[in-house]
Amino acid sequence: HITPEKFYVEACDDGADDVLAIDRVSTEVTLTVKKDVPPSAVTRPIFGVLGTIRLVAGTYLIVITKKKKVGEIFSHVIWKATDFDILSYKKTMLHLTDIQLQDNKVFLSMLNHVLSVDGFYFSTTYDLTHTLQRLANTSPEFQEMSLLER
Repeated sequence: HITPEKFYVEACDDGADDVLAIDRVSTEVTLTVKKDVPPSAVTRPIFGVLGTIRLVAGTYLIVITKKKKVGEIFSHVIWKATDFDILSYKKTMLHLTDIQLQDNKVFLSMLNHVLSVDGFYFSTTYDLTHTLQRLANTSPEFQEMSLLER
């Protein structure tokens, strides 16, 4: 969900009420609930947040807008991110000079090129950041941690 003040990332899991709120001015990230999302927010589906990047014009949020199933590991689905959106925290570019606007355009083009290269994979239920061998040698406490905590 997008408002002029915040981005709201809502979990789509059944029963999930948590919403990640990202302030577009302070860049502060907080956890809130669905009822806090204003009804006026523009809503669109995404499949994940790749991260943020700071360019000349300010901070941008990179989200996954399309995915393709590429396989499974132990019944855990592995997805390939196939399309992305780069959302500006800033509402306007009026604060930039012509040179800064051109530089920002070049950096966005470079970022789009990098995102168009194959190789962005993710799973919502399996840890792709560690090898199977390393996962086998971790403690039970580590295994019980959520993917986010790892």
